[in-house]
Amino acid sequence: MDIPGRLQAEHWFPCTLRNLTCTYRDDICCIVTESHFSLCLTVLCSQLYQQGRLCQLGGEFCELEVFAKVLRASDKRHLLHHCFQALMDHGVKVASVLANSFSRRCSYIAESDAHVKEKAIQFGFVLGGFLSDAGWYGDAEKVFLSCLQLCTLHSEVLHCYRAVECCVRLLHVRNGNCKYHLGEETFKLAQSYMDKLAKHGHQANKAALYGELCALLFAKSHYDEAYRWCIEAMKEITPGLPVKVVVDVLRQASKACVVKREFRKAEQLIKHAVFLAREHFGHKHPKYSDTLLDYGFYLLNVDNICQSVAIYQTALDIRQSVFGGKNIHVATAHEDLAYSSYVHQYSSGKFDNALFHAERAIDIITHILPEDHLLLASSKRVKALILEEIAIDCHNKETEERLLQEAHDLHLSSLQLAKKAFGEFNVQTAKHYGNLGRLYQSMRKFKEAEEMHIKAIQIKEQLLGHEDYEVALSVGHLASLYNYDMNQYEDAERLYLRSIAIGKKLFGEGYSGLEYDYRGLIKLYNSVGNYEKVFEYHNVLSNWNRLRDRQFAVADALEDVNTTPQQTQEVVQAFLLAQSLGPTRPCLG
Repeated sequence: MDIPGRLQAEHWFPCTLRNLTCTYRDDICCIVTESHFSLCLTVLCSQLYQQGRLCQLGGEFCELEVFAKVLRASDKRHLLHHCFQALMDHGVKVASVLANSFSRRCSYIAESDAHVKEKAIQFGFVLGGFLSDAGWYGDAEKVFLSCLQLCTLHSEVLHCYRAVECCVRLLHVRNGNCKYHLGEETFKLAQSYMDKLAKHGHQANKAALYGELCALLFAKSHYDEAYRWCIEAMKEITPGLPVKVVVDVLRQASKACVVKREFRKAEQLIKHAVFLAREHFGHKHPKYSDTLLDYGFYLLNVDNICQSVAIYQTALDIRQSVFGGKNIHVATAHEDLAYSSYVHQYSSGKFDNALFHAERAIDIITHILPEDHLLLASSKRVKALILEEIAIDCHNKETEERLLQEAHDLHLSSLQLAKKAFGEFNVQTAKHYGNLGRLYQSMRKFKEAEEMHIKAIQIKEQLLGHEDYEVALSVGHLASLYNYDMNQYEDAERLYLRSIAIGKKLFGEGYSGLEYDYRGLIKLYNSVGNYEKVFEYHNVLSNWNRLRDRQFAVADALEDVNTTPQQTQEVVQAFLLAQSLGPTRPCLG
């Protein structure tokens, strides 16, 4: 799109964005359309940023009227995100200034007519959506709460519709900010507005709301409930629904299927979400990176570790190019890549890359969020796991002890954050107990290690059943403790065989975790002098290695993402039909 001569870059800088905005209607309305004008403003913002004129840019962005104009150039949103992030990194609290300005405006117009309030609500959705997309959840929450207040001033059907939409957005930012209790209240409020609409003979589509509820329940490790609500969300996908909503529902449903070990369903859903996001938003859009992170989650959970690392790296590259700086979306991508890299390099002992990304995630989160924020629990956990492995391979006793103590402090901090948020009886809390059990074994505190592993197993069994992947992990770790450090070989053998049986049932004969159980059994049988079993499991391990070499030969996990894409309704109907036929839980050998 050519820019008219009067608005070319070399003529812009003597004036400010504010002046340009003020003169727009009287001076240049005949030259450019409003959308073209917004694009000009956005490009100017980008050039101010590139020239390092952050003070001027910050002053302009803090003007609500100016920023409202800039937001209208939605096709250049990636430029705006980068500029906005640079200001936040520079110490200009532009997100808070805009949220506070909007909140004050809403209080001024509380008694105005419906048209004025409707216009304010629509702008609030745009502003809050931008802040949410940029990761500034607290400020986005303030904007949506102000919108909600405007929605509740009247009881007309339109305002009920707006209130439902506002609740969905509010639930999303509260989920992102780990405010799960408030999220539950928001969902109940949305349901009450749905009921009011029903009394007036109206129905609102519930796909987005149910998808956000699924995300909330998933975050709290209420996997059965999350799975149930993802089914309800899938039923609400209809033609004409915004692509963003469809993509988000598919993503959440895929994750719910993964934790329920419904891998074929999860694969179909997440691959279609990746395809839709790529085709509709493009390869460099944050929504595409969202789908890639969930695709990486699926690949990691089906034991396709190498490809998950590559997918996580691509997602991180996109988020860094869009946001850069100390941004929460970048931090979570670093954390995901850190953990997948840790798993990928577990047997090699090369953890430099994993440690870099874990520390980067923690640095970003601690810079922008309180030190007791729940998002730190998982990042600290990942770093602690990496430090423990580095310590084990360290030949300097003093360094080993220092690293183990640092890992211990990180694990304890993560445990306390999880218990505060979720309580004792939760999968996340159980995971932290299990991590402490492994660490205590490395610290040669064997009784404490046994206590932690048993506690983790008991919680996981009650919440997930006796044959879940998480249970198998903890059972295998307790077997290792009994085998290598406590000489309880009979108990260790029983636990190893149980862990192997679960792993093979869920993932097949080539499951990566089987290696450690097989090696543990070989050591165990050597210790008790059962050389026939030693020979048997050496052969089993050799067969496992050959199977692993063949199992994941594809170089690029994105090559086969919907090369012959189905229609969304076909994917939805296939999922719902499979659901009606009962769980599949395939073996992925």
